[in-house]
Amino acid sequence: MKEIDSEIISQCQRGDKTAFRYVVQTYQQRVFSLALKMIASEEDAKDIVQETFIRVWQNISGYDDRRPFFTWLYTIASRLCLDHLKSSYIKRSVANDEEVFRRYASDSNSQRMLENSEWVSIVKLLAEGLSEKQRLVFTLCQLEGLTSQETEEITGMSPSQVKSNLYVARQIIRKKMKELGYE
Repeated sequence: MKEIDSEIISQCQRGDKTAFRYVVQTYQQRVFSLALKMIASEEDAKDIVQETFIRVWQNISGYDDRRPFFTWLYTIASRLCLDHLKSSYIKRSVANDEEVFRRYASDSNSQRMLENSEWVSIVKLLAEGLSEKQRLVFTLCQLEGLTSQETEEITGMSPSQVKSNLYVARQIIRKKMKELGYE
């Protein structure tokens, strides 16, 4: 993941709104991607992005530059996602979600870009039955492509907790895919 220059962060810490705008432009799409995959709601994901950057601006003076900035940012975003999941329930998938998944799974073009609504349907369907922690670890490792170490830093979980949550999430998702006829 692209890291921004430490001078930009220093400028933000001094209250430079132009530098902060650059930070937002650099990371907002990645934060939105994480939130959409975690929350499975485009509108709620937009709210998470907005709240993430509000909190970053409010707390940037406390940022420790010995830690990668994106890890700190993802920690804020993932905690907001977990809070959102805890405060509301995810609607059970509907037949339409299964139809979207089957259409996507049978598409031979692996480069096909998903629309946000399709991601929502697929995530809701596959994440059904995952705990919040399993969903977070799966999203960070599998969907966002972060390393286990980065996931540990973001979530505050131990290496064994990350490994365990990822293993269980993969098993549940594999079972769900098998039930849907996709192996």
